[in-house]
Amino acid sequence: MTESTEEPLPDSRNVPALLAALRAQRRSCTVVVTGTPGGSIHVRDGLVVAMETPGSPGVEGLLLRSGRIDERAWSAVRASDTTHEHLAAGLVDQGLVGAGELEVVSLSALFDAAFALSLAVPDGWEVTDPVPTLYRNAGVTPERLLGEVSRRLNALAGEPGSAAALARTRLRPTSAAHLPETPGTLPARHRAVLTATDGRRTARDIAFTLGRGLFAVMLDLRHLLDRGLVEPHTPPPDRRPSTAPRVASTTATPSAPGPASLPRRLPGRNSVPAHRPHD
Repeated sequence: MTESTEEPLPDSRNVPALLAALRAQRRSCTVVVTGTPGGSIHVRDGLVVAMETPGSPGVEGLLLRSGRIDERAWSAVRASDTTHEHLAAGLVDQGLVGAGELEVVSLSALFDAAFALSLAVPDGWEVTDPVPTLYRNAGVTPERLLGEVSRRLNALAGEPGSAAALARTRLRPTSAAHLPETPGTLPARHRAVLTATDGRRTARDIAFTLGRGLFAVMLDLRHLLDRGLVEPHTPPPDRRPSTAPRVASTTATPSAPGPASLPRRLPGRNSVPAHRPHD
């Protein structure tokens, strides 16, 4: 439940500033970001521990689509913890994934979600009480989060076209991609991305299909574009625009828009719940 009795956070004019204020006050809460793709940012004692967004695969998607955990085992763990407060511990305790591996996946999903959110201007945000989510890491500071997002944006900015445009573009293989000798010149991860590039999928769709991070997929697509193996494609209007299976994600996502834009404040909602001690 959202409480509006607390005064708005100082300097909370955008999401990065909001996270910095939450860090200074050591708040535990969930920030719901509205817009496309939108998402949720989970903060514990002022540190960002998880982010979820439809714009990139979350921890669940990375574990399931990559084959690290099968659907049956995942469903059993979820059924044993309906509140989702102890999913991480359940996965480790049952030997489905190692603690170290889950921490790596948790941080990867966090940074990737922050990157995905940075590619669009948010409409607004709302601070709510903490919502249980799947994560296993000690949390990162807003400064570290913003720095990682900036690094990723810069890595893609060195190439033609913006990262946001590449994320929205549907790509298809060129005639060069179908040459018999082409597969042997590509590493396995590039071959997988090329196979998933069918003219209907965006980078986001391919990431969900393969169970890989959005940023990693976009780097591979840039490589394939440079080699002339894929090209932009606009499907006919009567065709289905996206075919990637959508993994239901728990929502978490750190705000780290490049130069952070100014989200529209939601009337009576951009406030922070009274601080409660962390359990």
